[in-house]
Amino acid sequence: MTVSAVELPELWMPYPVRGNPHLPDLRAESETWAREMGMLADDEGPAAPRAIWTRSQFHAMTVDQLTAWTLPDAGPAELRLNHRFNIWALAWDDYFAATFKRTGDLPAALEFTARLHAFLRPEPGARLPEPVNAVERGIADLQRDLFPARLAHWRRDFNVALAKYIDAGVLELANSLGGRVPDLIEYAPFRRESFAAHTAPYSVELATGARIPEQIRHSRVVRGLLDAFMDVMGLANDIASYEREVHEERDVNNLVVVIGTSLGIPLHEAVPAAVHLVNARLRDFDRLGHGELPLLVQRSGLHHGERAELAAWLRGACGFLSGLHAWYTGAPRYVPADPAVTEQHRRGAGERPPATPSVARLSP
Repeated sequence: MTVSAVELPELWMPYPVRGNPHLPDLRAESETWAREMGMLADDEGPAAPRAIWTRSQFHAMTVDQLTAWTLPDAGPAELRLNHRFNIWALAWDDYFAATFKRTGDLPAALEFTARLHAFLRPEPGARLPEPVNAVERGIADLQRDLFPARLAHWRRDFNVALAKYIDAGVLELANSLGGRVPDLIEYAPFRRESFAAHTAPYSVELATGARIPEQIRHSRVVRGLLDAFMDVMGLANDIASYEREVHEERDVNNLVVVIGTSLGIPLHEAVPAAVHLVNARLRDFDRLGHGELPLLVQRSGLHHGERAELAAWLRGACGFLSGLHAWYTGAPRYVPADPAVTEQHRRGAGERPPATPSVARLSP
């Protein structure tokens, strides 16, 4: 049985999706960087050696639309920078799946990951190895631009998050090869790492220019808010990508599989349970952000500028989640492409997402 055969409650999304006005410019250069990094092959003629996508595969992912939906407030330079990071993260994911997960080559995956660690250097101007593939070229190029002066404080934490992201790929592969389904309690924190969700607060800060005030950054409310923010991203992705991950890649690291195995229930019960869990985490985020956070602000005595900055960051985080939701429920990577929608995207007409289908229609 597949997810598409199960009647499901819908994923809840209370925040309206907003488009970034700079999307047309992003579209115009969408494949330039990916081609420079060697991630793209032409659809005509022999494929470039070790290219990750064909041109048609790349455009079907609509990474430019993903970036514009998740960062509606970003300026052109910030949007372009995060777009390149999104391309790189998807390139790593697809390269790792095709090269190691589908072949079961754990030793080669360990070697690839160890090399990639050498590119995750927090020191400014650190000497990097010579890249030998598109994934390495991409991260080496990003290290030069991801941390402008106002985001220099992110250099260490961002690279730590990326290290956990690539390490999680190896652990996922080991789990699948050994038939070890992660425990339900341990899975949510692990999924934050395997989805690179710890980089998302950076993306919101990049787009909005706003930081969570230091005075409350480590409070219970803010920690809970960030955990819920990250959980919604990765756990919702598990539902959207279930068919591709479980049936094509034979992956056991998926919320639906985890719930079914941990609770001993069949797929037709596990999938709705997964949807309810994602919705519960989004309700936690909404309650903390719009219920408990204002009370914390009052108790902490934040001044007007700090309150405005926090409000801008929270609005950006809500936009990030609604943009991801629109992408999961509308991108050809997850749902069968609607020719009318595909043509609209190709022409750049309109910035509103396609009508959101029910989760029961999601497929790879």
